[in-house]
Amino acid sequence: MRVLLTLGLIACISVSGAVHASATAHKAVKTEISKKKAVILAKEETDGKTLKITEQAKFYTVRILKSDGHVVDLHINKKTGEVKKD
Repeated sequence: MRVLLTLGLIACISVSGAVHASATAHKAVKTEISKKKAVILAKEETDGKTLKITEQAKFYTVRILKSDGHVVDLHINKKTGEVKKD
């Protein structure tokens, strides 16, 4: 009986650890910002109308038409959300 209880306890601990590891791995994937968030960050930097959003491996490029007629490309880092002007 003790052997069965011990094996049951070990199984519970193993499953709990696997679930925690899976949840942690899933959170790591979700840290990347979305296109929508990239546009919000770009518009905080430069006000205007969004013309185009392109996705690269490490960043988004958001093209904005400013009220004065100039077009600006902003690069938003997918992981950090840092905004850089082209």
